[in-house]
Amino acid sequence: MEVRATVGSDCLLSCVHPEREPFDLQDVYVYWQIDSTVVAYHIPQNNSSALADSRYQARAHLSPQSMEQGNFSLHLHNVTPQDTQKFTCLVFRKSWNMGRALNAVVTLRVAANFSLPVVNSSGTPQGQPLTFTCTSTDGYPQPKVYWINKTDNSVLDRALHNDTVSVNARGLYDVVSVLRVPWAPGTSVGCCIENVLLRQNLTGSGPAELSTGGSTDRITEHPDLPPRESSGALFGTVAAAGVAAGLGALCWVKRARCRRRNYTGAQVVAQEHELTDHA
Repeated sequence: MEVRATVGSDCLLSCVHPEREPFDLQDVYVYWQIDSTVVAYHIPQNNSSALADSRYQARAHLSPQSMEQGNFSLHLHNVTPQDTQKFTCLVFRKSWNMGRALNAVVTLRVAANFSLPVVNSSGTPQGQPLTFTCTSTDGYPQPKVYWINKTDNSVLDRALHNDTVSVNARGLYDVVSVLRVPWAPGTSVGCCIENVLLRQNLTGSGPAELSTGGSTDRITEHPDLPPRESSGALFGTVAAAGVAAGLGALCWVKRARCRRRNYTGAQVVAQEHELTDHA
C-alpha cells in the first residue's frame, strides 16, 4: 500500500488482519519498523516505549482497542519529510510459538506545497540580455522548474535558466531560478514550479515592462491532460492565501502519475477543487 501525507499532518498506516478476528493482547507481539529501526511496538505486559527510535516515541502509537479487533494500524502524528519511508508491520502470536500472523508493508510519501513563485527583474539597458529571478520556498519533494513565454505559452529552453535548490532548516526545499533571455520589447515570462507528487503547478509572472518587482498568478493543471481538458480534471488547486493551512490535515491514498512529455504549459483557472481525502 502507498499512503501520501502533507508535512505537519497526521496519518494512518494501515495494517489490518483480513479476517478481523478477535485478538488477545496478551497473546500478540506487534512491531512497526523501518528496516531495523523500531517505530512502535506492543509487547504483552510492557507499556514502555523505550525500544522505539527517539524520532517516533512521541509521534507514533498503536490503539489497544483496535488491536483487539485485529486492526494493528499505526497512527503517525506531525509528519515530516524524513518520514518518506517504507514501514513494515509484523504481528506474531505467542500461542502459535511466535508464528507470524500478519506482515504488511506501507510506503509513506510526504509532500509540502511550495509558496507561490515570485518573479523579479532588474532594469536593463535596451539591447542587453534580460534577467529574471524566480523564488519559491518550503516545498517537498524537490521541484521541477519551467519558464514560460507568456506570449504563446511555450516552455523556454532549459539552457536559458540556472536553478539552485537548497534544503532549509525545516527539511523543505527552497528554489531560486535565474533566467537570461535576449532583450525584446514587452517581454513577459512566467516561472512554473511543479510538485510532481502533488501533481500541482504554481506560477509567478514577470512584468511585461521591466521594473524592480514581480507579480504572481495562481495556476494549476493536470500534467497528463492537454490544455483544453485541464480545467475539468484538476488534482488540486491551491489558493493564494493559506496554502499550507488548506492541506495541513491532508492524508490520502493514491498512486500518482506525471508524464513530463505531455506538459503543455500551465493554464490559469478560476475555479477551485479540493484534493480527495480518503486515507
